[in-house]
Amino acid sequence: MIIIAIIVVGVLGYFLGSRLGPHRELKTTLQELRTQCEAALNEGRRGVYTTLITDQQKSSELVIEVKELATTQAGQVKVEYLSAYYKNPDFRTKKGEALLAEVQELLGLYLPDADIEWYQQPSARQEKVQAFAQKLEKLSKTQERT
Repeated sequence: MIIIAIIVVGVLGYFLGSRLGPHRELKTTLQELRTQCEAALNEGRRGVYTTLITDQQKSSELVIEVKELATTQAGQVKVEYLSAYYKNPDFRTKKGEALLAEVQELLGLYLPDADIEWYQQPSARQEKVQAFAQKLEKLSKTQERT
C-alpha cells in the first residue's frame, strides 16, 4: 500500500511539476519582453541641433545630438543632451561629460523644435512595438487562464 501511495504521489508530482515549471518561465519571459517594449516605446525622438559658437574672434559649429523628453505648446522641446562636439579643432578643449555640462549651461533645457533636425520618425517602429506588446498581453492573459 505504501509503495502504491509513493508511486501515485510521484506521478502526480511529475505532472504538476511539468505543468507549473513552464508557466513560471513563460511568465518571467513575458515580463522581460513587456519591459523591453515599454523601453522601446518610451525611447522618444532623437535629432541633431547645430549652432555657431564664437569666442575671441574664433568661431566653430557646435553639433549636439539630443533626445526629446517633452514638447511645450509654444513649440519648444525639452531635450536631453546625448553627445556634442565642435567642428573646429581649436574649440576642442572639453570632451565628454564636461562638454555636455557646458552645452546645457549655454543652451538650457529647451530648444526650438524647428531648429532640430530629427532623425527618421519612429512612428512606424513604435506602432510595430505597440502591436507586439498587445499580442504579448493577449498571450499572457490566455496563459493565466490555463
